[in-house]
Parts: sequence; structure tokens; C-alpha cells
Amino acid sequence: MTPLLSPTNQFLESNMAQTVSLLESCSSMEELKQIHAQMFKTGLVSSSIPVSKLLSFCSLSSSGNLGYACKVFDRFSSPNIFMWNIMIRGYSNSNEPEKALLLYHQMLRHSVSHNEYTFPFLLKACSCLSALEETHQIHAHILKLGFGSEVYAMNSLLHVYAITGSIRSANLLFDRIPERDIVTWNSIIKGYTKYGEMEKANEFFRSMPVKNIISWTAMISGYVSAGLSKEALNLFHEMQSAGVKPDKVTLASALSACARLGALDQGSWIHTYIDKNRIRIDQVLGCALIDMYAKCGSMEEALEVFKSTEKKNVSLWTAVIDGFGIHGQGRDALDWFMQMLKEGIEPNAITFVAILTACSHAGLVNEGKSLFQSMNTVYKLKPSIEHYGCMVDLLGRAGLLKEAKELIERMPLRPNAVIWGALLNACRVHKHLELGKQVGKLLVEEDPAHGGRYIHLASIHAAAGEWNQAVKVRRQMEDQGISKIPGCSVISLNGNVHQFIAGDGSHEDMKEIYHMWERIATRLRQEGYKPATEDLLLDLEDEEKETAIQQHSEKLAVSFGLIGTKPGAVIRIFKNLRICEDCHKVAKLISDIYDRDILLRDRVRFHLFRKGKCSCGDYW
Repeated sequence: MTPLLSPTNQFLESNMAQTVSLLESCSSMEELKQIHAQMFKTGLVSSSIPVSKLLSFCSLSSSGNLGYACKVFDRFSSPNIFMWNIMIRGYSNSNEPEKALLLYHQMLRHSVSHNEYTFPFLLKACSCLSALEETHQIHAHILKLGFGSEVYAMNSLLHVYAITGSIRSANLLFDRIPERDIVTWNSIIKGYTKYGEMEKANEFFRSMPVKNIISWTAMISGYVSAGLSKEALNLFHEMQSAGVKPDKVTLASALSACARLGALDQGSWIHTYIDKNRIRIDQVLGCALIDMYAKCGSMEEALEVFKSTEKKNVSLWTAVIDGFGIHGQGRDALDWFMQMLKEGIEPNAITFVAILTACSHAGLVNEGKSLFQSMNTVYKLKPSIEHYGCMVDLLGRAGLLKEAKELIERMPLRPNAVIWGALLNACRVHKHLELGKQVGKLLVEEDPAHGGRYIHLASIHAAAGEWNQAVKVRRQMEDQGISKIPGCSVISLNGNVHQFIAGDGSHEDMKEIYHMWERIATRLRQEGYKPATEDLLLDLEDEEKETAIQQHSEKLAVSFGLIGTKPGAVIRIFKNLRICEDCHKVAKLISDIYDRDILLRDRVRFHLFRKGKCSCGDYW
């Protein structure tokens, strides 16, 4: 016969059940403190079950207070492993993850027994801190305490190695895990994608016995981060063919790929898919859609997305401002910046990069100076190297090279390649060749592995007629095995992305494209066109220069666009480098001769060529 509980025990059991129920339904710290006070009165403050519930709310709830949890935990005489795990987990999720590791040291000193749930929380803290040495120590403890075959702990360890840059350790661990689950595979893939090793990531991806949405998304976002946007979209289409439905993260990554490629048709299709499947456009998706439409040349659609998004945060406003900036519509960007301030939205550092860039592209020098000054005086934002880069570019484009150089000399940060590159470009445009040679030399020293730096310096020497020096710089570049980034232009037709590289004849329709270009060149000559060969670096004969300049990738893309689109249709081209003077001149003439709008986005901004003129006003 089971003995009856004494009245005292019955009272305690009833009180405990009631207190635990109250703690489980608690919604605020005010309520919790009242329950805590009642626990003191009833003696439950020394009972592990209700105290554990209290710690859970304070440490893990969004309405909790980790500091309050810490005080309760410190005053409890003998916390059990569940309480230790709650506190470690709470700190691993906080902005003080190092305290999770300090708690673990206390556990070791108090000889508290571990369980399989202790290590994943500790390893999460290590990943937040990129603490590789501590990760190695915890790995040793996992093996020593017999958790080496526990998948949950080993997956967490693999994840830390992967994201902290120890991909070799991650690979070795992956090979030693006896029973890999989908988390194991996803972790190793994410490790390789994070460091741009997409071939290796793809090997693991193709070897996976089962893939989920996380696997596909990791690969798609990895391709986007590695600058392989075409491959990202191809995989996105493959995922759909496999019957896997994309989530918001996948869609945002695919939209980023569309933005980089200028694939408006595919980006619009994704937008239609979002609407058709009633996926709520939150701030992340809204920002991705605005960025895609803006970078594909459709500001009207970008603004429609902005208007239809319910909660408009600073990221959405910044995306619109940046869109106007890259379209060269500096005044519109300023108007939207002012509207944002009226709505009570404070700009952040990224917003200022966008608005300063907009001012630079539109030649709004005074406005840019005022905004730059307001960063510190009004918004208490410390200008970063990107903001100084915008200002050097702004002043340099306007021909204020002395002022730009003085800004560099007094800036509190060490100038980097971006800063010197902005000044060098200004020297080239405004023919300040002596200063350009000095800056070019500094730029090569600052960024010796970047082929473009040597090309810029060689171009300055070439412009000064110093061909021996130009050749010497080019030879220095070749001797170090550094190659120039080839000009690449992309055009999207009927949902297919076509890529052209300067001088490359690999496209299946190249014979027809060259034939079209010859017809265009004949019309251009009839209009009095003469190639602008001044930008070419090598001391070639005039005829050779003309041949080289006629094979630039954007000319091939325009020719293909004229072949593949209906009369009157807009030709949209996207180039990885800055458009040269001759291609800019040719695009203006073609827009007039063929009565076509040509929308070309180069590395810096959009150019809309219409009836023989460009939206940039030849200021780019």
C-alpha cells in the first residue's frame, strides 16, 4: 500500500505545481518578480524545479532579464546541470557570450557533471567569439567525457570549426563522425561556402544522401557571395525542378543574384512567385526586391515594392536612396533622405554611404559636404573608410583634387586602396598626371595583388606619353603572375542570361553578332564617328587600337541586343567594369541611329542612353 503524503508534503506539492504553472505562463519580468516573491514566502526558492523554470524565463525569453537570472543562480546553493545549461545557453545567445565560457570554467572547478546538452551551447559561444583555442579545449573535453559519438555535440563542434576558418579540422571531424545526419552535411557545406570554396562545397552537396531547404539555400547564397550569380540562379531553378519550395532566405539570395546579373525577367518571376504563394513581404524580402528592381533599372517597380511593404525600416529607405544614387538621380535621393528623416527614421552608416554616393554621381558637392559633416555633429556616427572614400570620389569627380588630397592627409584612418583608387581615377579624368603617377605608385604598393591597380598606373604613364614606364608597369604585373580582370557584359533575353567577354568569340551566335557589329560600325562612320582610343594603354598602331576597342564586351552585347529584341524594346546591359569613353560615345550614337533606349549599368552606376544623350550628362 502506497503511503499517503503528509499534509505538509501535500501543501508543498500543490504549491510547487501552482508555481510552476504560473512560471510557464509568465509574460513579463513584473509578473515573474511577483511569483519569485511568493516563492520566498512558501520556501520554494530553494527548490530546483521552480527555480529552473524561473531561470529559463529570465535567460531564454525575449521578455526576460539575464542579469536577474544570474543573481538568482549565484544565490542557489547547489545548482544542478539543468540550471548550469540554462545559464550557459542564455549567455551564448546574448551579447556577452564570453560569460558562457566563464561559467563553464566554474562548472569544472565545482566538478559538476556534464551532459550532451552542455557542449552545443558552449560551442555556440565559441562561434560567436571565433574562439578557436577554446573550441580545441572543449573538443578535448567532449572526447574525454565520452561524448565523441553524440551527434548533437559533434555537429555543434563541426559548425564552429567550419565558421571560424578551421575548415581542415572541420573536414577531419566530418570524416570521423560515424553517423552523419543532414545537419552534419549542411555544416560542412556552409563552412566551404563561407570561404568561397564553391567547388568543394558542391562536391559535398552532390554527395548528400538527402537534401533539405537549408542545403539548397547554403549553396545558392554561397554562389552569390562568391560572385557566381549565374550559377546561383541555375541552382535555384534546379531546386524548383527537384520539387523543393524556396523559403524567404532562398528567395532573397536568388533576388540578389538577379540584381547582380541585371536579370529583370527572372527577378520579376520571383516577385510573381512570392505574390502567387502569398508569402508575406517582410523587411528582408522587401529590401531584396527593391535592390533587385533598382539594380535592374526599374526604379518604378522598386518604389511600388517600397510603398506596399507595411513596416518600413531604415534598410528599406536606404535601398531606395541607393537605387536613386546608382541611377544618377542625386536630387531624388536627397528628397527621399529628407522624407525618411520626417518619418522619424534615423539614418545609419550604410544610409550615409548611399546618400554620399548619390551626391558624388550627381556632382552635388556642397550637399555631400554638409551630409558628411552631419554624420558626427547630428547623428553621432563616426565616419568609416567607406565614407571617406565617398568624399574623395565626390571631390575628385568635381575636379577638386587639391581638396580631396588634403582630406586624405587629415583623415584619422589610414587610407586604403579604395581611397587612393578614387583619387587616381580623378587624376586620370582631369589629366593631373604628375599627381596621378604618385598616387598610382602608392596604390600598387597598397594592393599589389590587384591587376587593376597596375593598369591604372600604366594608363597614367601612357596618357603622359611615357610608354617605356607604362610597359615596365605591365611587365611588373605579368612577372608577378597577376592578371587583369576581363571586361564582361551580361544581357538577359527571354529568361536566359548571355555573357560576353572582351575579344571572346565563344558565344554560339558570335558570327551573327560580329556581322551585326560591322553593320553598326558602317552606320557610325557615316555619322562621322571616330574611335576614342586615348584610354588604351599599349603603344599600338591606330588601326590595332581601333580593332581592340571594337571588341569591348558592351559593344558585343549591344549588337546581340539589337539582333534578339523587337524594334523599340529597351536593351539592358550590365558590365563588371567602368564603361570606357569610346563605348559611352558609341552607345549614345546607337541610341539615336536605331531609336533605341540602352540601359547600361557599369561597375559604378547606370547610364540611360536615349536619342543620342546619356542620363549621366557625361559626368561619370
